[in-house]
Amino acid sequence: MDDRCWMMVIILLLGVGNKAFSQHPAPNTHHPISHPFTFVELNCENLFDTEHDSLKQDQEWLDGSPRHWTRKRYWQKINNIAQEIIACGESDGGWNLPDLVALCEIENDSVMRDLTKRSLLRKSRYQYVMTESPDIRGIDVALMYSPSSFRLIESRSISVTPLEGMRPTRDILYAKGLIISGDTLHVFVIHAPSRYGGEHSTRPHRLQVATTLATNIDSIYSISPKAPIIVAGDFNDYYDNASPQLLYQHGLKNLTHNAKGINGAEGTYKFMGEWRSIDHIMATQTMADKVTKAYIADHDFLLEEDDKYGGKMPMRNYQGFKYKAGFSDHLPLVVQFNLEVSE
Repeated sequence: MDDRCWMMVIILLLGVGNKAFSQHPAPNTHHPISHPFTFVELNCENLFDTEHDSLKQDQEWLDGSPRHWTRKRYWQKINNIAQEIIACGESDGGWNLPDLVALCEIENDSVMRDLTKRSLLRKSRYQYVMTESPDIRGIDVALMYSPSSFRLIESRSISVTPLEGMRPTRDILYAKGLIISGDTLHVFVIHAPSRYGGEHSTRPHRLQVATTLATNIDSIYSISPKAPIIVAGDFNDYYDNASPQLLYQHGLKNLTHNAKGINGAEGTYKFMGEWRSIDHIMATQTMADKVTKAYIADHDFLLEEDDKYGGKMPMRNYQGFKYKAGFSDHLPLVVQFNLEVSE
């Protein structure tokens, strides 16, 4: 990790870097000021603890498995993900912790507790909500939030009814909260089924997730037609595939389909030498109008040389069964919004 990111870690451990509602007087006065609001999405690549869950197929991530997934490696991974999130707080005006962080491939509540309370993020005061899904491997999605800029009102899991021949998949996470502009923000986090078995044959599975999501978005519209909504996660589909296209028909704008990094990343994921993005952050027009920047956080310490295809690639935690002490096979997406806060 470079010197600048280490400085961010030190600042955080000293307890600096959080925004707060209390820093801003109550809204509804006549002098609005601009305030940054940062949203991050990251697939953590198999963030499992080392304990066996007898109801899940997690044997691959135990100490005695071929991966030799030890407590030491687990804590290295936890702190690596924490470093990655901290680095996403950098902006032109300085640095603040991201306000909301959507995470995919999280095993359970214990992992989220370690990440928020026992890692390099332990001084951040982050809180979280997450799903408990029927996914057979036991992976879920989570939303980390800073209570100083997002006051949680409610959260729940939305189940996805499997189609015939479709394995149980991850629930959709829904959360809504009051943000520093005084608006109620609705957030959905998804991790759609993979393409394992072929893109065409698994396409209906991802469409089933998108249809379920669209139904819930329409329910919000029926009460508040211009509601601020953000949808984020690993769609396992590209910008112009069927499931994202369905969501565009329900008023969502893809905020990150043109996102790039400053160190060569042209997508969040690199497959056979080609950068593509299967991770997305979408929003309704209400939030899209407030975007000031959308990019891929391809910091140097998150990359390594791609010896086979050339250029750089994400520094993942495992290459096959070879342990690399890396971060993730996905890079984070970052969207910065400019919110008006009454003075």
